[in-house]
Amino acid sequence: MRVGIGYDVHALVSGRRLVLGGVEIPFEKGLDGHSDADVLIHAIIDALLGATAQGDIGVHFPSSDPRYKGISSVALLREAAAMLRIAGWGVHNVDASIVAEHPRLTPHIAEMRRIVSEAVGIDIDQVSIKSTTSKGIGFLGRGEGIAAHAVALVERAEKLRQRRGQ
Repeated sequence: MRVGIGYDVHALVSGRRLVLGGVEIPFEKGLDGHSDADVLIHAIIDALLGATAQGDIGVHFPSSDPRYKGISSVALLREAAAMLRIAGWGVHNVDASIVAEHPRLTPHIAEMRRIVSEAVGIDIDQVSIKSTTSKGIGFLGRGEGIAAHAVALVERAEKLRQRRGQ
């Protein structure tokens, strides 16, 4: 088994839609970035790639590549999950936290979990997503950005199938 950790942060700006966990969330600002800037999905991708020693999101989906301009980060997550499968890895679970002062994210968590579970190819009960604030401290606390942390546990696909009795 291996564990990977991911982290991402983007600034909040006017004129962009806010997408977290593949869900468009009504808010007056969105995250600045080359893709849809979904910090949650980016952190999960880095956790998965890190667990399997396959680099990070910038290596596989660089912001310098025009193919990724405005792309859905969920599409990138699907591609990263496929890369893991091709390399012989299976995902046990993903656990992630979003750090944002606003907007309130709890009503959107169930849909985020569903989207992530489908993109990675695991059951929804293998995906945990939480949200918290930074209690007004720092740039996140001032509402200047949103961050996400993620952890993923992976295992060689053959061993994972044996463990699950498949």
